[in-house]
Amino acid sequence: MPTSAGSRRTYDSSRRQAAAQANRRAILEACRELLFRDGYQATTVRAVADQAGLSPETLYKAFGSKPQMMKALWDITLAGDDDPLTMAERPEIRTVLGTPDPQVKLELYAAFVSGVHERIAALFTLLTGSDPEVAQLLATAEQERLTGVSAFVAHLADVGMLRTGADQNAVADAFWVLTSPDLFVKLTADRRWSIGAYRRWLADTLTAALL
Repeated sequence: MPTSAGSRRTYDSSRRQAAAQANRRAILEACRELLFRDGYQATTVRAVADQAGLSPETLYKAFGSKPQMMKALWDITLAGDDDPLTMAERPEIRTVLGTPDPQVKLELYAAFVSGVHERIAALFTLLTGSDPEVAQLLATAEQERLTGVSAFVAHLADVGMLRTGADQNAVADAFWVLTSPDLFVKLTADRRWSIGAYRRWLADTLTAALL
């Protein structure tokens, strides 16, 4: 049976999208491998493209620049996958938001934060101080984290879980500091806390500070 032109276009579009996604994954895998093996400076666009078996032009088409490629690597590491969902849309956060008990809510949130930091800590440590252009990437990531933290504190206020008279902005700032990747690295790597100890400390501290 003949295939219509519309069907061919849909099929071709699907194939192009699948190829583009496969290229993005190959580029980010190559970027991660080179970054941890050779460092930021040596992880050039050409080196990543060669490692991925693609052309530099394909990399530029997928990401636009080296900093944008690094941001994409950061985002996919932070999320743990390449699903096109914001952090607020992810099942773990939906569960946190839907939990009515304040103590359990903060325990679940602490577990979520801990899981994110477990994924991102090595990349955060490697990128910190590595290059001036990376500073902008980390600043953007921290601003995004502050936005997410502020939204969660606003949720706590909306459901009546903040202390009476608490300054919501001040609480969000404290929350942002307590849940920082830098603090996670200091406690788990420098002070050798277990992940479980960090998670318990964070839940207890957020409960004492915010409720």
